[in-house]
Amino acid sequence: MANGIKDKVAILAMGCSRFGERWDVGQEELMAEAYLEALSHAGITPEQIGAAWYSSHYDDIGAGKAGTPMAQALRLPNIGVTRVENFCAGGTEAFRGAVYAVASGAVDIALAVGVEKLKDTGFAGLPPASRGTFAPMYLPTHTNPGNFAQLARAYGTRHNISPGDLKRAMGHTSMKSHANAVSNKNAHLRKAITVEQAVNAPLVADPLGLFDCCPVSDGAACAIVTTPEIAQSLGKTLVLVKAIQLVASNGWEVQSSGWNGSYVHTARIAARRAYAEAGIAEPRAQLSFTELHDCFSITELVTLEDIGLADEGTAWKRMLDGAFDADGTLPCQVDGGLKCFGHPVGASGLRMLYECWLQLTGQAGERQLGNPSLALTHNLGGAPAQNVCSITIVGAA
Repeated sequence: MANGIKDKVAILAMGCSRFGERWDVGQEELMAEAYLEALSHAGITPEQIGAAWYSSHYDDIGAGKAGTPMAQALRLPNIGVTRVENFCAGGTEAFRGAVYAVASGAVDIALAVGVEKLKDTGFAGLPPASRGTFAPMYLPTHTNPGNFAQLARAYGTRHNISPGDLKRAMGHTSMKSHANAVSNKNAHLRKAITVEQAVNAPLVADPLGLFDCCPVSDGAACAIVTTPEIAQSLGKTLVLVKAIQLVASNGWEVQSSGWNGSYVHTARIAARRAYAEAGIAEPRAQLSFTELHDCFSITELVTLEDIGLADEGTAWKRMLDGAFDADGTLPCQVDGGLKCFGHPVGASGLRMLYECWLQLTGQAGERQLGNPSLALTHNLGGAPAQNVCSITIVGAA
């Protein structure tokens, strides 16, 4: 009988490029920047890597399809490289492939890399997806700010939150992430803002203003995973994978009257399964910190409830009370999150895990939290009504 992934795989090392407008490099150099950092921490040679997974969403921007762009950029030793794409959750999907390969015993050491080079397109936000033959049928009138603005309106209405209170809670969410990113040398946006600046910023899609939206960025992140025994033999501080759960929408949200649009259905399922896999009964007490997919400030607020870290309809109050600030009871987005670290689509899931690995091994510098032992990442791809949601939990032995 299947018994999950808990404690079967260790993160040997990770790496992350600087995110931002990287006019100085191409996609290949971004991958190399993250990979070489991870390799320098891992204490292994490339020939010891048995298989690799590669996440990139926009396959025709600077890289191309299949696994060869990564194999060639990193000069991998003729191993299998699998390209994965799962909207903005692709980085975690690559990590999942590498972890499962090690857990199965197929290989001793596996590699996961995520990368995106978005700024070359000239778009301020995400470029339009390829319009394939059937896209107009399942993504009619789709815009990302519009989809999440609808989530904000539904959340506020469902819980009877005044527009002013919700706006200030979203403003505090963004202010907190900007403050956290100031000391992060790899972050795209490193300038502090005030709640008032966020609240009074120009609207993008009502009620979402400029500071409620994350930037899209160029960047790459990388993980090298292995067995706990090999990690220990190399003298590493053990960071073990406790759970990985990925849930894809099956159409229920848009084809029934059961969903009211005020939450993300898949996040609730993924969180419940992840806590069961990790053996976590009280996430608010047991988790040390979280990295959530804050593509928009409202997403972070709603997700805190969806994954059980706040009661329904109360996350906005707890946000205003500072519960999720870096010095709060349950810090969220310690590295700045998507909001300020940036959002190179295929890399974001691995970037979240990079911060977890830094924190759990005591390497986070000025952002270091006091004795963290268990961390959660939430990586969401798509829109509230149709998406792929993954929850990963990592922690000490």
